[in-house]
Amino acid sequence: MADQEHTYKFNITMVCGGCSGAVNRVLSKLEGVKSYEVSLDNQEAIVVANPGLDYETVLKTIKKTGKTVNSGFVDGEARSIEIAE
Repeated sequence: MADQEHTYKFNITMVCGGCSGAVNRVLSKLEGVKSYEVSLDNQEAIVVANPGLDYETVLKTIKKTGKTVNSGFVDGEARSIEIAE
């Protein structure tokens, strides 16, 4: 399982183009992202990640923008959006 790419989907509260732009910027710089799509209209980000990039890393990266992540999914299965400290 660790040698497969994964699709991570996040529902994110974004109210303007600046919000979606901030999420776009951090995902574009994150190592291990194969592809991604950020949709202001759908309030979501979908990330296709290479095998070495885990869900928690992507979640932390998105949360660093200050945007609220409302839900998260890994390969279609719901996951926690809480970050262990």
